[in-house]
Amino acid sequence: MPNKTFLLTGLLLAAIGGCAVEQGAKQGAEDGEKEYTTVDLNTLPAQTDRAETAGAVAEPELALEEIVNSAEPRMSRPRSPQVASDHAAKTLVLPAPMPRPQEVDRENYLAMEDNPVKRAAEHPVSTFSVDVDTAAYSNIRRMIMREGRLPPGDAVKAEELINYFSYNYPVPTDTRQPFSITTEVAPSPWHAERLLLQVGLKGYQPATDNPPPANLVFLVDVSGSMQSPFKLELVKRSLRMLVNEMSARDRLALAVYAGAAGLVLESTPADRKLEILNAIDALEAGGSTNGGAGLQLAYNTARQHFIDGGINRVIIASDGDMNVGVVNHEQLKDLIRKNRESGIALTTLGFGTGNYNYALMEQLADVGNGNAAYIDSLKEAHKVLVKERHSTLHTIAKDVKIQIEFNPAQVAEYRLIGYENRLLRREDFRNDKVDAGDIGAGHTVTALYEIALVDSAGIQIDPLRYQQGERIAPTSENAELAFVRLRYKQPDADESQEVAVAVKAASIRGDIRQASANLRFAAAVAGYAQILRGGIHTGEFGYPQVAELAREARESDPNGYRAEFISLVELSQSLAQNLVQR
Repeated sequence: MPNKTFLLTGLLLAAIGGCAVEQGAKQGAEDGEKEYTTVDLNTLPAQTDRAETAGAVAEPELALEEIVNSAEPRMSRPRSPQVASDHAAKTLVLPAPMPRPQEVDRENYLAMEDNPVKRAAEHPVSTFSVDVDTAAYSNIRRMIMREGRLPPGDAVKAEELINYFSYNYPVPTDTRQPFSITTEVAPSPWHAERLLLQVGLKGYQPATDNPPPANLVFLVDVSGSMQSPFKLELVKRSLRMLVNEMSARDRLALAVYAGAAGLVLESTPADRKLEILNAIDALEAGGSTNGGAGLQLAYNTARQHFIDGGINRVIIASDGDMNVGVVNHEQLKDLIRKNRESGIALTTLGFGTGNYNYALMEQLADVGNGNAAYIDSLKEAHKVLVKERHSTLHTIAKDVKIQIEFNPAQVAEYRLIGYENRLLRREDFRNDKVDAGDIGAGHTVTALYEIALVDSAGIQIDPLRYQQGERIAPTSENAELAFVRLRYKQPDADESQEVAVAVKAASIRGDIRQASANLRFAAAVAGYAQILRGGIHTGEFGYPQVAELAREARESDPNGYRAEFISLVELSQSLAQNLVQR
C-alpha cells in the first residue's frame, strides 16, 4: 500500500509540473516582450591544452576554412527524444544577443586617375619604374570572393593584377645581364582599330638549392586592431610556413609593436625551429599601434646581425593601422630610406579588412626597395613565402626603369595601362640618384600600352593645326614602332647598366588569337582591371569577353592561379548584375 501511495504521488507531481511548464511556455509566447536564444552547452567548443601543441615543429596541411570555422558556431545534429530528454537539464535560456553595430570601412587607397591618351608627336617618350607588387590582386579577390562585393576603383591597380601572374618569357642565363626583354604587338581585344604593345621582362633565377644566407627580422603588429582570424592568427600560421623553409645558414628575429615595441625573439639560427615556433605561437594582440618605434627596433636588430653578401630584410606584417608613436609617414619613409641605403630592405605583408591601409603599406615597401603583398589566405601566404620566397626575398636588380620612345611617323597615340603612381620624368631615366623598383629572382614584369597607328581609325585626339604636314606612308614591316630602353643596377652597384630593343612593325599579329598566350592572358587581366575601374576605355568588352579570352590563354596552370582568375571574373559579373537589378 505505501508503494502505491508513492507511485500515485509521483504521477500527480509530474502532471502538475508538466502543466506548469506548458502554461509558462504559453504565457511567454503570449507576452512577446523578449526574444531568447537557446544555447546548447554540449556544443560549446572545448578548450585546447596549449601545452599539447607548443612543441610541434611539423606544420600540418592547413586550409583557410580552419580559420573561418574556428570563429563560427557549429550546427549540432538532431537528437533522439531520449537524448533530448537527458540533454534538457543542460540547456540554458539566454536573451538574444544585441545586433552588432555595422563596422565602418576605414580602408585607405591612393586616389588615381587612369593614364591619359598621349599623342606621340607631342610626347614621344614614356618613362616609368617597374612594379612587382601583387597586393592589389589578392586584396580585391578577398572583397569579391569572401565578402561578395565589387572593389572600389582605387583599390584596383592594373599592373599589380597583371604582374600577379607569371608569364613564359625567355629565361636569362647570366647574372651579368639579369633580364630578358620580350615585345609583342597584336590588335586590342576591346578596340579593333587599336593595338596592344606588350613589354615583358624575366629576371634571372639563381639555383634554389644554394640561396644566399638570409638575415630576416619580422616586425609583427600585435595591436588591438589585429584581433581577428584573418589578421594575427593568419600571420602566425604564415610565419610558421616560412620558418619550415629556412636553413641553418639563415637567421630570424621576431619584433612586435603595439602600445610599445619589444623584441620577442633575438636573432636566432633558423635550425632552432622549436624555439622560433614557440615564440610565434605566443604572440597575442592588444593595445594601440606604435609602428615607428617597432620599425626602429627591427632595423637595429637587422643591423646587429648584418650578413655581407646575404639577404638582409625587415618584413612588416600588419593591417597598416598605425595610430600612436611615429605617425608622420614622411618620418617613417626617411627611416626606411636611410636603412635602405645601408643595405637593409623592407617588405610589407598586409592582413585583414575594415582598416587595411593599402596606401601606406605600398609606399613603405616602395621606399624600402621591397615589395608589397596582401595575405588573404593560407594559400596566398604559401605562394608569397614558400613557392615564391626567392623572388620575395632575393633581389637581383634594383632601381629598374623602363623608357619607351614611340616613333611618331608610325604611332599616332599611346596609353600606358596601369603604373599610374610609378611614372617618372623623362630626365629621371638616366639619373642614377632617382629611386625605382627592384626585381627579385625569377620575377616577371609586364607592361601593356594601347597604341593607335598613324592614319588608323583608332585615333582619339585631333592633331594640332600646325602639325598637319605631309602624310606618312603606310607602315612597312621594317619600320620601327618604338624603341624600348631598360636601366638597372646590380644589387651592390651604384651605377646603372642599360639594354635596349626595337619594336618592329613586323611583330604585329593580324588577330588577337594569333598572339602568344602571354599577351592574350595579360590582355584579359588588363581588360578586367579597367572594367573594375569603370570601363571608360574598354567599350563593349565586358566580363564574358574577359573570361573567354583568359580561358583560351590559360595553357599550363600548375598552381591553378589562372583558373581562379577566371572564376573571379565570372563572380564579378554576377555581382555587377546584382547591382544593376537593385
